[in-house]
Parts: sequence; C-alpha cells; structure tokens
Amino acid sequence: MSDAHAADPDSKDLPGSAPPPDPALRIPLRFEDWLTVLTLGALACITLANVIVRYLTAESFAWTEEISVFLLIVLTLSASSSAFVRLLHIRIELLADGGGPARRRRFALAAGAVSLLFFAGLTVLLGRMALDEYNWGDTSPAIGVPTWWYSMWLPVLSAVITLRLAGILRRAWMPT
Repeated sequence: MSDAHAADPDSKDLPGSAPPPDPALRIPLRFEDWLTVLTLGALACITLANVIVRYLTAESFAWTEEISVFLLIVLTLSASSSAFVRLLHIRIELLADGGGPARRRRFALAAGAVSLLFFAGLTVLLGRMALDEYNWGDTSPAIGVPTWWYSMWLPVLSAVITLRLAGILRRAWMPT
C-alpha cells in the first residue's frame, strides 16, 4: 500500500510517518529495546498459556498473574527509559514544542529536572522497599518465592531511567 505523503518532506507529523531517528548517544538504547521486546514476548507467552489452560481445564495458573504483574512493571520501566530519550513520552506538546527556542529549552530543562528528581527519589524508595522485603523475608502468595526476587530489579530499572534523564538534561543544558 503506497502512502501519498511518504515523498512529502513536510509529512513528518502525519499519522503513519516514520518515527524520528534515535539521538546520538554514548550508550545506545539497544538494551532497553531488547528488554522491552523480550519482556513483552514473555508476557504474551505466559498469558497465552494461562488462557489455553483456563479454556481447556476451567482452571487457572495462579502463578502467571504474579509473574505477569512483575513483567508489566518491567515493561513499563524499560519502555519509559527509551521513550524519554526519544521524546515519545507523555507530555503537553503545546507547552513543550510551543514558543521560541529559548522557551523550549527552558521548558525542557525544567521538565527534565523534575523528572530526574522524581526518578532519583523513586530509585531510593524502591531500593528501600527491596531491602525491607529482603530483611523481613516476605514471600509471594502464589509461588512462595521471596518477593525481593521481584523487587530488586525495580530500583535498578529506575536508576537506568534516572541516568537516561541525567543524559537528556545534560544535552539540553549544553548550548547548541
């Protein structure tokens, strides 16, 4: 199917147009992209297995829900990291893209600083939560494994987002 707007250089904002290229980074987004793909694939396989078993036996794998929740959180954090770098995250484009270059730069700095502070704080809180779960010996209800096996990855992924945001803020701070 041909796209009439594909040859038009002004069609960059039209639906169906190709996404912008990734920015030049020291550490490419390959890690986050592969983690997102593998997590989504594992989530789809686990969910499909649960649906098939539920359909054939009228029973459910209880453990699939527990792992699916964990995988959804990993998926959210890994995809968020690359979305921030690619500027595909949720933002108010009227404010983020409106005005002159100086206003857009100030807005990018302010938004980057607030996001960086949020994820830095989240990293600390998630680390404390994982440590508490380790110290208290909490176990998961369905499988019975220690919950810190799940929660230890959350501060790591949040720290990756924090580092990506620091890079975005550094690039926005540098004059062009």
